[in-house]
Amino acid sequence: MQFKPKKIFVSGGASYNAVICLDDFFEPKPQTIHSCDYNETIGNTGAGKALGLSKLGFDTTLHTLLGEDDYATKVKSYLDLPNLDILADIDPKGTERHLNILNSKGERISIFTNPSSDNPDIDFERYRNNIQSSDFVVINISNYCRNFLPICKELNKLVWTDLHDYDGSNTYHQDFIDASDYIFFSSENLKDYKSFMLQMIESGKKLVVCTHGSDGATAFTHKKEWIYEPALLDFELVNSNGAGDSFFAGFMYAFSKSKSVKQCMHYATLVAAMCVNSNGIVSDVLDEEKLENAYTTYFGER
Repeated sequence: MQFKPKKIFVSGGASYNAVICLDDFFEPKPQTIHSCDYNETIGNTGAGKALGLSKLGFDTTLHTLLGEDDYATKVKSYLDLPNLDILADIDPKGTERHLNILNSKGERISIFTNPSSDNPDIDFERYRNNIQSSDFVVINISNYCRNFLPICKELNKLVWTDLHDYDGSNTYHQDFIDASDYIFFSSENLKDYKSFMLQMIESGKKLVVCTHGSDGATAFTHKKEWIYEPALLDFELVNSNGAGDSFFAGFMYAFSKSKSVKQCMHYATLVAAMCVNSNGIVSDVLDEEKLENAYTTYFGER
């Protein structure tokens, strides 16, 4: 059965990152580290989701901030995909950049060496038609993105968001929580994640999904169903950057094809596993055919 590609609007950061991989995090004392695995690549949650979604067949539009600098050119080179349209406003602070330090467990320390502007001068109304014409809308938690939320509300658009390592009380996230219908987050800083998920569903959210890294992920539906999915640990951990965004993209891929939440969790887990098996924020080999073949291998019939 053939499905027409779904249109999706994603707003969020795109950065150029330096990535250092170590066996273990170093002790906080003066020292010299003589060897590490090092690379520079695209990063950030807007770019990660947009890349994954476009590789999985979505007609994808990414709105982001980029500087007028060489880093912007490098970021755009990674986003040069046939079904990925980039709408970039100029950030006067320059292109966002991070230093990510990872250990062999997949844990990460992320240092924002050049954060994006919180409130750049943008005419958000210019993008109303892009939002209106999209089947799905993803608003990530970069500060500037909260300005898209009133437009989504006026257009009666269902909003998907990713709260990342939300701690359950940080007021920064509240606008995104209030405006969103589908919420993803990590249990990294919120150990009592089930209470938060229950609270969200009781407040009217349609779905809440919490990821636990190598311990899998948990979904809670508007029907009050808990669905746990273990991680696929037989994929070699090469680099954990982008795993959460790949999980999100895999879930949306299956959701757009009217799969059950359990099946969506299968697909999400598989795309995340493919991601950590690569050096990029999205698996180099990810596409619809390879994903479906891998799904059959790991989970049986589609």
